[in-house]
Amino acid sequence: MAPDYVFRPMNAADLPLIRRWLALPHVLEWWGDPDEQYGLVSGDLDEPAMDQYIVAAASSPFGYLQCYDLTAWNSGFGPQPPGTRGIDQFIGEPGMIGRGHGSALIRAFVDDRLRNGTPRIVTDPDPANLRAVRAYEKAGFERDRMVDTPDGPALLMVRDA
Repeated sequence: MAPDYVFRPMNAADLPLIRRWLALPHVLEWWGDPDEQYGLVSGDLDEPAMDQYIVAAASSPFGYLQCYDLTAWNSGFGPQPPGTRGIDQFIGEPGMIGRGHGSALIRAFVDDRLRNGTPRIVTDPDPANLRAVRAYEKAGFERDRMVDTPDGPALLMVRDA
């Protein structure tokens, strides 16, 4: 049975933890340059279109999740129902990888949003990131199509209410 996950809104006090996680090889592999990503993540703290969370299980923080309104930046997703949100996430703590937490935390977060009126959630993993694609599929997402993003080609995956 999956643990209860807590999605605590991120704040400036969490930035050292985010910086540490972004520099770990398993995050760096898919998120890219840690300094660039840190600048983006920290710069989005006051961005109204972006909600950021620290994910915890049993009071221990282990991951990051961002949930955002679709904007001009991600217009490559094509037309989506009004109110559609996008998500990205990573597990920061190495000991939590490969234990089913990715798909379970995604499902918990997305189920709550869909129950509360969000019509669709989209995500765009790198198609070569098979672990992420499998996690999203296990969380109920379906492959939609390949899209071009500012970060390169991505697999658009969707989950509807």
